[in-house]
Amino acid sequence: MKDLPSKPIESKNYPVVEMDSLSMKWADNSVLNKVSLKMKPGERIAIIGPSGCGKSTVLRLLAGLLLPSSGDLKLFGLMQNYLRLDQTFPPDVRLVFQNPALIGSLTVEENVGFLLRKNSSITDKRAREIVISCLEEVGLYNIADKFPGQLSGGMQKRVSFARALINDPNKESDSMPLLLFDEPTAGLDPVACTRIEDLIVKTTTLAMGCSIVVSHVMSTIERSAERVVMLYGGEFQWDGSIDDFKNTQNPFIKQFRTGSLEGPMQPKEI
Repeated sequence: MKDLPSKPIESKNYPVVEMDSLSMKWADNSVLNKVSLKMKPGERIAIIGPSGCGKSTVLRLLAGLLLPSSGDLKLFGLMQNYLRLDQTFPPDVRLVFQNPALIGSLTVEENVGFLLRKNSSITDKRAREIVISCLEEVGLYNIADKFPGQLSGGMQKRVSFARALINDPNKESDSMPLLLFDEPTAGLDPVACTRIEDLIVKTTTLAMGCSIVVSHVMSTIERSAERVVMLYGGEFQWDGSIDDFKNTQNPFIKQFRTGSLEGPMQPKEI
């Protein structure tokens, strides 16, 4: 039995993410096949690929919701041998779901400040001030006492971004969070997409963190990421800068950009 994880060493000297020959299988279905990836502090990465290729699985592994079938995963220099709920000091990873995942019976303030309410050293007044500040950072005013059902879908999504700005009071003040965004602009109109894309960059900057975005939307990829990684067939097929992504003739990226049926990626069902 391995020792329980110690407190993460969240230092700029360590890669934020280190995947080494990481695999993930569901029964006989291989979702990830010995993939390796390093992410430097402050980076903004987009993971792209066709539907069902395993992008969300990558996010769930990073969020500590799943453990790999084999291979190594380090976050902030610490090996991840346990699920997040089983760790005494889990790494500062914040997952923003495609669905805002708000609790309908709680007010906006209670949803955003859920982490603060668990800390007895923070007064209710101070917790509310922090929540109001985070809501204002994402352009929401005078909604703290409303319930999620009273908000539009776009506003609910922005509330989930405000929640991602809340720092764990038990973390060091200079710790660097890893923000994960799962299809943040899926189903949104172009104007709403632009607002959310700007929020991805702003939220990452305000949190003094780094981010990984999973998306099929070209504007989201180009506006929110500095580096792009293509996942297909259980492997990372391409990895490069956003400028290279726009210009490369790599067959996987070219097919993704154009949406052509001609190329190495073939849908299982049409």
